[in-house]
Amino acid sequence: MKVIMSPLQLVRNHLTESAAVKIRLADSAASAAIIEAARHLARSVAAGGKIMLCGNGGSAADSQHIAAEFTGRLRTSMERPGIPALALTTDTSFLTSRANDCGFDGVFERLVDGLGRPGDVLIGISTSGSSRNIVRAISRAKEKGIFTVGFLGGSGGILAEMVDLPIIVPSESTQHIQESHIAVGHIICELVEEMLYGKMRTTAELES
Repeated sequence: MKVIMSPLQLVRNHLTESAAVKIRLADSAASAAIIEAARHLARSVAAGGKIMLCGNGGSAADSQHIAAEFTGRLRTSMERPGIPALALTTDTSFLTSRANDCGFDGVFERLVDGLGRPGDVLIGISTSGSSRNIVRAISRAKEKGIFTVGFLGGSGGILAEMVDLPIIVPSESTQHIQESHIAVGHIICELVEEMLYGKMRTTAELES
């Protein structure tokens, strides 16, 4: 028999389940991986590199959201220069022409090929960990000497074994994974701000 929830029950269930996923994430190995990712990003930017992000659907929106936090600022209390970050999901002329002519699987790979440089960082966002265009982008990035980070979910999929640093949300729910991905992006941005321009601005912090 199907149980019909009231609107209030649905709201409370969603919020408590989302919070539970974030608590599991905080208690997992992902916490250390988040700190290490921030250190890599801060080192890259300090050395003149940039941050690139890519994903599909909601993960494309997350790519743009997180890139905007870096180039703008996350916190109004932090006055700092813009941090070079680029969402590979925003050039509709390129994405539609390339996908139309050559297929969608290689669109991000091509952008990494044209825009990526050794010393940059690529963040691939995939709730399944198996998105083909993200897999190909990560593969090309590694060939070019670009450090790779995966925002993943569930088991981590193919990308868990490919990226230099996987951050895996322990959930099978796409929506809760995405909610945690944006939280992870905010945390990493805040850490990078502090490492480059705030109280954590020490060589020891970046090298530890």
